[in-house]
Amino acid sequence: MARVQLLFFSKPYIMRYLVIEGNIGAGKTTLSTMLANELNAKLVLEQFSDNPFLPKFYNDPERYSFPLELSFLAERYKQLNNELRVGSLFQSMIIADYFFMKSLIFAQNTLAKDEFNLYRQIFEIIYSSIPKPDLYVFLHLPIDKLMENIQDRGRDYEKTITPAYLERIQEGYFSFFKQYPEYAFLIIDTSNLNFVANPEDYNKIKAAIFDQRHEKGVKRLFF
Repeated sequence: MARVQLLFFSKPYIMRYLVIEGNIGAGKTTLSTMLANELNAKLVLEQFSDNPFLPKFYNDPERYSFPLELSFLAERYKQLNNELRVGSLFQSMIIADYFFMKSLIFAQNTLAKDEFNLYRQIFEIIYSSIPKPDLYVFLHLPIDKLMENIQDRGRDYEKTITPAYLERIQEGYFSFFKQYPEYAFLIIDTSNLNFVANPEDYNKIKAAIFDQRHEKGVKRLFF
């Protein structure tokens, strides 16, 4: 831990807001929690387990997709606005397991065209006021491994998730990366890593994030 802090705080560039993202089942919440605990950073986790529309959406997507996406949009804005604008962004490091753009990525894959056009208008109004991360890390896993992870954690409302749905979500993320060259994106392929059980793998990811300055654009790492 001391070495990480020394490398992190001795650099002229200070990372204050880090986002760890990934597809469903990629391990973004687990990694965010591990890093925040070690670095004593403020942890911001997406609040979705109590969303009343989520189980209904997985059982009847056509009927519940629009209220689900609107409820997520409102909740994510409320949470990020509260967490990032109460001085913490300028006082300590913040690590979040999602970014606000996630709302648009998922909505594009769940809403009908006319609903999405309306949704996007609402999104754009809100998005301009959301603070942007210093680094956006995306944990990449192949679809079959994501399906294994989803099955292993056994959430009832995720049982109907299909490989095709995960594929569309993944393509949505990759499209987002291309559309915003002004951000620094780090895609880490974790296919050969187990950062939960293997400390060496965890340290590899940690070093990839903190031991260098990240320029704007997309960088991809394989281990």
